[in-house]
Amino acid sequence: MARPSVREQLIEAGLQTLHRHGFNGTGVQDITDAAGVPKGSFYNHFESKEALALEALERYWQNGAARRAQLSDTSVDPVERLRRFFRGLSDLAIRQNFQTGCMIGNFSAELSVQSKEVRDRLAEIYAAWSRAIESCVREAEKAGRVQPRLPAATIATFLVNAWEGAVLRSKVEQDKSPFDQFERVVFASIFA
Repeated sequence: MARPSVREQLIEAGLQTLHRHGFNGTGVQDITDAAGVPKGSFYNHFESKEALALEALERYWQNGAARRAQLSDTSVDPVERLRRFFRGLSDLAIRQNFQTGCMIGNFSAELSVQSKEVRDRLAEIYAAWSRAIESCVREAEKAGRVQPRLPAATIATFLVNAWEGAVLRSKVEQDKSPFDQFERVVFASIFA
């Protein structure tokens, strides 16, 4: 099997270290140590740590594509799709012992003021994520399964926002109760 390129090693190591320790808690040396490459090689592939952070964020987003794809699986009831989607995210956070949270939320809290490029990409990601959920909410509306008379886009954005809050809270409490509360409130008050 071919050995991954140094650039690929740096992206993967960056994804892991930035996700676990945050942008400001991770140095270039930490990334190159994790990648097993000399520090000088970093700048052959990335002009800055911010440039690598954008690549790592993109990889994180792409890694979730299969999970988001289940939102459009019309063979499953739309409310059940939403429940499975968020439960899958909960299970992932639990398996990670509440240590890493969501890189999208982490970077939002940490970098939205520091980096316009990262902030702009995060805005695009949130919009795409909300659209994927909105489509599923629209299907639930058509099936008469949505309680409040709110636009599907508003509900979808709320779900993303509330979810990110639950993830942050689970990191603080080191417990799954924020996920349980999210699920109870969402599926008891929004979806029938």
